[in-house]
Amino acid sequence: MGGFSMTLSSHKAALAAVLFASVAFPAVAEPVFNRIACFPVATNLPADTDKLSATSAEIITASQDGNTLIYSDSPLGAIGFIDITDAREPKAGGALMMDGEPTSVTTAAGKALVAVNTGESKQKPSGRLAIVDIATKKIDATCDLGGQPDSIALNKDRTLGAIAIENERDEEVHDGKLPQMPAGDLVVFRVKTDGTVDCGTIKHIALTGLVGVAPDDPEPEFVSFNSQNEIALTLQENNEIIILDGATGAVKAHFSAGSVDLTGIDTKRDGALKFTSEKKGVLREPDAVKWLDDNRLVVANEGDYEGGSRGFTIFDKTGKVLFESGSSFERAVAAVGHYPESRSSSKGVEPEGLEAAKFGDDDLFFLLAERASVVGVYKDTGADPELLQILPSGISPEGAIAIPQRNLFATANELDLGKDGGARSHVMIYERGEGEKAYPQIVSAEKDGNPIGFAALSGLAAVPGKPGVLYAVSDSFLASQPTIYTIDAARKPAVITDALVVKRDGAPAQKLDIEGIAVAADGSFWLASEGYTERLVPHALYNVTAKGDIKTEIALPKELLANEIRFGFEGVTIVGTGDDTTLWMAVQREWNDDEKGFVKLVSYNPKKKEWGGVRYPLDKTESGWVGLSEITAQGDSVYIIERDNLVGDAAKLKKLYKVAISDLKPGKLGADLPVVKKTEAHDFIGDLKSATNGYVLDKLEGFAFDASGKAYAVTDNDGVSDSSGETLFFPVNLTATN
Repeated sequence: MGGFSMTLSSHKAALAAVLFASVAFPAVAEPVFNRIACFPVATNLPADTDKLSATSAEIITASQDGNTLIYSDSPLGAIGFIDITDAREPKAGGALMMDGEPTSVTTAAGKALVAVNTGESKQKPSGRLAIVDIATKKIDATCDLGGQPDSIALNKDRTLGAIAIENERDEEVHDGKLPQMPAGDLVVFRVKTDGTVDCGTIKHIALTGLVGVAPDDPEPEFVSFNSQNEIALTLQENNEIIILDGATGAVKAHFSAGSVDLTGIDTKRDGALKFTSEKKGVLREPDAVKWLDDNRLVVANEGDYEGGSRGFTIFDKTGKVLFESGSSFERAVAAVGHYPESRSSSKGVEPEGLEAAKFGDDDLFFLLAERASVVGVYKDTGADPELLQILPSGISPEGAIAIPQRNLFATANELDLGKDGGARSHVMIYERGEGEKAYPQIVSAEKDGNPIGFAALSGLAAVPGKPGVLYAVSDSFLASQPTIYTIDAARKPAVITDALVVKRDGAPAQKLDIEGIAVAADGSFWLASEGYTERLVPHALYNVTAKGDIKTEIALPKELLANEIRFGFEGVTIVGTGDDTTLWMAVQREWNDDEKGFVKLVSYNPKKKEWGGVRYPLDKTESGWVGLSEITAQGDSVYIIERDNLVGDAAKLKKLYKVAISDLKPGKLGADLPVVKKTEAHDFIGDLKSATNGYVLDKLEGFAFDASGKAYAVTDNDGVSDSSGETLFFPVNLTATN
């Protein structure tokens, strides 16, 4: 099975329509989804629990009235409740401990039906179905499931249920290879009109002998009902799909999920984004499945230990492939900056979750990419689906729920980085309505027939003489592809129109961590590279030709290097002209010779080869560290981003300060440096909160004025590594303070 139903040319047309749809609006705008709220699930931690305890929103559902979200939280061993009566102001509803690991949850009438893993080991699996009263948040009853459950689903009228009993393999045994007993099976049961379950109606349906891969060890993953009470069941590791009669348990059809040939993908984890490779015969190994109607089903091809085809497939219930996304979804993700380069040699963006629902007249399905932290919104046309939007999610979306009667959609995002100072697990809430797409704020065009891959934008500068056009640079995340990007900021979203790779001796330069860019009078670039001596990356300045070739590398003087730490130059700008032309660099954090609370602004005159510096006073915060992220000259001042390293509600300091150029009188390095005076020019917290209604991102890294004096800022998405992958690029209004 396999083959592409979407040609590369049709993909390009579809992708362009999605990315640039907000540039021009039809007379009657199509409704769009925008995020309206985000809820950190740690808010639901019990009062006696350490607030940094790991939490995880995984599978999510909603009460029948659509006013309560309920999610499974495996690390906590609980289900959590969120009151979304006012969806823009979600409220914590608390957590209910389940005495086991909840794996999936759904609702019927006023009850939540929770599949709970209680196994003592993978070799001795067990589980139960818990029936929870949503109003009282108490467990009414439980039913033994006889194995480790995964997905749970109900039929359309919520009278019949099914649970995939996976009895998952142990990756530490036999290198994770199948078979590993005991085998999984499928459980079906009846649901009463009040949402309760009679345990006596539970039936186990054996699935052995059906699949081609490890037929003695079926491992069911995900279940879904159509309106005819037929069940579609994926067996991910077995690369199989089974269609069953939900009422009788009879197997009506089963077929291999097959494989696909992929072209135009990145297959190497090498610090570069190159969508020019291919893979042949990649097993789909589907995870989630949803019926699109009574004859067609869509699967998310996450893959497991043998496959992962990076997209989705639409089958009919006999196994015929009606549509194969191939690499189109992954390439669309790359064009919005969410491609996880670190996963190139594995499963790429890893589509995992699915939801499907009818909103108004539109049949939609939602594809969740675990590693890219996005949701693809597709319109089911009955033929080739149409990609409408790519929505930003939290880190690692696992489950989703559509609430069409309220025009709402929500995702559960499983990764919690609280103990490392990162973002917590979140539930994201979106609303469908008229208006513009708030995200993405920056996209890339194609070059030589492929998306211009971008990530970790860390510095901005104006393109001289071209209002609305900026340069940006990527940091060490693209270590094998240091890049200067050209951005058309006048478009909405802004568009990366070109990419210039920085080269040394004709090859992409190594050992660079570009954090700042400035444009010289002769059209060449000055790049500031933040060093990391332990990894043999030098702190340095580079003068690069307009064609991207390094012509001069300037090492830091011994007076600086004697006191270096990892956190070095975070921006570079040019002050003065002729022989008085001076580069000014912002050092991110205090080096070993700095008084606590002061960092250096370092100067270098290329003509005179003279170094100097001043001291810059940092704001104080109660937690985290504070440092500088950018410096840019405009008029009679230099503008400096000062920020903490905190995210979400913990973030307090994301500001723009200005220092008068007349105050930049460099002292001798190694001596007592003069202290400059700073004046607040802008507070970015409001921008970062309101831009897309997500949590406050920590890495505001780029700021510049274009040739007309209009200000812009950009965030660094860390290459989607332990990050939501969101890149915010936005104009900054300094009228009130500048």
